[in-house]
Amino acid sequence: MLAFTYQENGKLELRETALPRRKARDDAVLQVLAAPICGTDLRTYRFGSNRISPPRIVGHEVCGILYDVGSALEGFREGQRVVVAPAIGCGECPSCRRGATNMCDRLQTLGFEIDGGFAGYMLIPAQAFRMGNVLKVPETIPSEQAALAEPVGCVINGQSFLGIGREDSVVVFGAGFIGCMHAELALRAGATRVVVVDVSEHRLEVSGSLLQGVERVNSTKQDIRDWIADWTGGRGADVLVTANPDGRTHALAAQAAAKRGRISLFGGVPRNGNALLESNSIHYKELSVYGSHATTPHRVATVLQLLENGDLELGKYVSGRYPLERILEAFDSFKDERVLKLVIQP
Repeated sequence: MLAFTYQENGKLELRETALPRRKARDDAVLQVLAAPICGTDLRTYRFGSNRISPPRIVGHEVCGILYDVGSALEGFREGQRVVVAPAIGCGECPSCRRGATNMCDRLQTLGFEIDGGFAGYMLIPAQAFRMGNVLKVPETIPSEQAALAEPVGCVINGQSFLGIGREDSVVVFGAGFIGCMHAELALRAGATRVVVVDVSEHRLEVSGSLLQGVERVNSTKQDIRDWIADWTGGRGADVLVTANPDGRTHALAAQAAAKRGRISLFGGVPRNGNALLESNSIHYKELSVYGSHATTPHRVATVLQLLENGDLELGKYVSGRYPLERILEAFDSFKDERVLKLVIQP
């Protein structure tokens, strides 16, 4: 089969590889229907990754049909549509025992330690079933939207620390798919005012066409600290989310926060990035600063429920769909700043 594989030279390449086979009575093979491209995939494509052991099939957002199901798996059968929450915990370490499986000491993640979904078929390991990472998809949810339940689950995980509610003002740095989801879910949580900040006028235009009730600011055209101060009557913002890879927004968030404001350092920063924290702002304003990494099966299940109930519609964020043979073209398409999310359909 054809697969998009991370190679020893640090490059992602389309390669022919053998079809995956079950290794146990409690694992399964998945036929991949939809595998969206994540920002992490894009960084790997452009810069390589020291987290991936080559050769490795990448892609960690995936929805598909169970193709070959082990006889010991109860409640699953061939032909069922499922999504796989990609961060698979060991179930034994302190984090797993507390339910924070995304913080597992021996975390195994699709596309990193385990072959992922940019291929026609993918092996779902037994541990994914044991840990509840394999979730059935209701019939009413399109496959590409089900596959997006994982990144939206990451957003829900990040916002779980922030306590967004009525009368909160929320600033989201970044107008990509993740930034849009932070803005949309902040409004759903009851925030009174939400603004998305970006350096790209194209991304701001696209986000504005998709999000109702969200303000937009281009930080290259005005001092964003002054703008937030005016926007909040001098108080500063109650909640700020850094949904981009620019470490300068970490310091900016602390400077622009209200007293006792809450900050989510959501977007990872490159190793050579200039991640900075305004420690005096944190100290004197009693700010709360939270990290956020990946998500749990429980959060992904929450997104599937929202989709089934019609409370979320994620198809509007999909800018294009590509067969696996054209995946290189899909990655190159991200040069267009109007592109939010692309889905590979093997």
